Amino acid sequence: MTDAMTENPGDLIASDRVEGTAVYNRDGERLGHISNFMVDKLSGQVRYAVLSFGGILGLGQDHYPLPWSMLNYETDKGGYVVDLSRETLDSAPKHLPGERPDYTDAYGRSVFQYYGLIYPW
Repeated sequence: MTDAMTENPGDLIASDRVEGTAVYNRDGERLGHISNFMVDKLSGQVRYAVLSFGGILGLGQDHYPLPWSMLNYETDKGGYVVDLSRETLDSAPKHLPGERPDYTDAYGRSVFQYYGLIYPW
């Protein structure tokens, strides 16, 4: 995959360029990749990036909704960096690839609370 920021240096990026982008922790360890992201239908704001993590060769991966504000794009890595360890993800809210939770306010609050963030909606 080419570096999405180098290929499109403006402030906007197409959704198909975000999906598949690698996610690393602060130690430089690759955690997984963005499988999709969740957009608020009314405001158009991205609320969550769904991290595909775990498994072997793409099998058995779980999906972890991460508040979008947690991700920082780092050009030198060609991917997003989050301040999380694998151990933190092990206990994080997650779902199987074929499932999608109801992204209700209660669910959103629980995801944000898990990561120590204030749910802003």
